[in-house]
Amino acid sequence: METQLSSELNERIAVKIENLTVRTRSAGQPPILDRVSCEFYEHAINTVVGPSGSGKSTLLRAINRLNEINGLVTEGKIIVDGKDVSHMNAIELRRKVGMVFQQPNPFPGSIFDNVAFGPRLHWKMTKRELNEVVKDALERVGLYEEVKDKLMSSAMTLSGGQKQRLCIARAIAVRPSVLLMDEPTSSLDPKSKSVIEELMIKLKGEATIVLVTHDISQAKRVSDHVILLRNGRVESSEEAENALKYE
Repeated sequence: METQLSSELNERIAVKIENLTVRTRSAGQPPILDRVSCEFYEHAINTVVGPSGSGKSTLLRAINRLNEINGLVTEGKIIVDGKDVSHMNAIELRRKVGMVFQQPNPFPGSIFDNVAFGPRLHWKMTKRELNEVVKDALERVGLYEEVKDKLMSSAMTLSGGQKQRLCIARAIAVRPSVLLMDEPTSSLDPKSKSVIEELMIKLKGEATIVLVTHDISQAKRVSDHVILLRNGRVESSEEAENALKYE
């Protein structure tokens, strides 16, 4: 897929970040993110690239306020679908903005319970309705046929690639409008990586995807928009283009 930068496309902005600064509480330390402003577009794969330590994961975690858990100080504004996330209930925000981490992190318990966790938390539904939601989420990540006969087995029995698809199914089961993906294929074998990349392309039809990756080849394959972070700041569109041209 040919990568296009956001300046070349006219799409609806799903996430708008204005003058975002994230810092530790230690005096004298430089900020992790320094007055970052950028936009992520609806129904697209918005990819954040940059060297290690540039603040890519911190940017992702700021969108659904996970940095608060680590005690980081956040300044600036993050708007998701027209709402300031700082004014949103954290539980509702994290239903609207799902996240998939670098290392697959299934919850203890069965395959079924992993996917059912969010729907049980957010919605009231019958057992039949819940079964349908779980099946649908597993089908959308291409996992249902592989696990349909062992839904009550431990999620820990799955392979690495299956675990990551399970985590994606768990995230999309509550129909988030934004899906954050932090290096989701970095720990996977090439075959599993290819499956996840194809899945991301399919999922952008139902959610805005914000992807962090170190893999420039992957960014070229799947991205609709790319931004480059360096030393906690967003570089120009020209620099982002050059980052994709020269690996």
